[in-house]
Amino acid sequence: MADIRIQNLHKRFADFVAVRDSSLTLEDGKFVVLLGPSGCGKTTTLRMIAGLEFPNSGSITLDGQDVTYLRPRERDIAMVFQLFALYPHMGVRDNLEFPLRNEGLPRPEIDRRIKEVASILRIEHLLGSRIGGLAGGDRQRVALGRAIVRQPKAFLMDEPLGTLDAEFRELMCVELRKLHERLKTTTVFVTHDQNEAMALADQIVVMNQGEILQADDPEGIYNFPSCLFVASFIGRPPMNFLKVGSGVLPGMTDVPVDGAHVNVPEIDGVAEQAVLGVRPEHVQLVANGNGALAAQVKHVEYFGSHWIAELESAAGTLKAVVDKDLRPADGDRVGLQFNTERIVLFDAKTQALLPSASTRAHQPGMRHG
Repeated sequence: MADIRIQNLHKRFADFVAVRDSSLTLEDGKFVVLLGPSGCGKTTTLRMIAGLEFPNSGSITLDGQDVTYLRPRERDIAMVFQLFALYPHMGVRDNLEFPLRNEGLPRPEIDRRIKEVASILRIEHLLGSRIGGLAGGDRQRVALGRAIVRQPKAFLMDEPLGTLDAEFRELMCVELRKLHERLKTTTVFVTHDQNEAMALADQIVVMNQGEILQADDPEGIYNFPSCLFVASFIGRPPMNFLKVGSGVLPGMTDVPVDGAHVNVPEIDGVAEQAVLGVRPEHVQLVANGNGALAAQVKHVEYFGSHWIAELESAAGTLKAVVDKDLRPADGDRVGLQFNTERIVLFDAKTQALLPSASTRAHQPGMRHG
């Protein structure tokens, strides 16, 4: 196991900046997910950690050793790719044995490791099979096995579940998390899928346009997003945003929204213009006139366990999660009540989260922005 530290990492391809002056510590034994949209810099960051790309500036250390410009074979890491990267002309056992034979390990040690890894991944029955005859999920297990059998300091995974169907991806998320709990090896996992990130991660690193916007545990990422981008990227449906009527000041516990005042956690920061953020599950529909804000139901979607109501108010459009037994009808006029402790405020100019009593109560593992 090992911690991974990147310091002022910068990578440019011609005129395109892929990673911009990024610094981050990935803690020993943690499962860290790099999350963001396509082109945000997450895969380039992973490739620099792996030694497949070299930065223009900055440094990378693995277990205290500077590995910034070392080749992949000189770093004690193992990679798992989206497209498996197995040797198709070899059988399953040969694929698992190949890195161990290259290391010159004795046959008894090779056999011991193969037996252990096959048991962990439940692929004992596949050891005699050819790669070409395996289903996608089994191929991914073999790819994981080939990485695990080396017993590296860290695993690097580049969207390894991307080619699997939705049902099997969910199953593999559970299996990967169980595997990590057993091995406790530092793992860096790249994905654009927030569901994978929330299910797998000890720490989530959200990136956009080459920059790290927030690095935190899943609870912190979801409940206390560092900026408007993180708030809108995480959550389905995403966080609601409402314009605040005037600036906010330290000590405020209510803010003007559409002529009404909405209770919020005590604010520490100052902003001339602010945006109120609240998750759909923290918006409650009440009889018209009894809520903090008046709205009209524009559309309702059924999700089995609940409804998602799209609402129009003078302060903007927002969505609410509604109990399955309380279906609202299109056109209904309702009042909206917000869970005060779950409201966050952002500076409209900088788009950064404004500190409050709620954010102070959260103790993040890592925090940016």
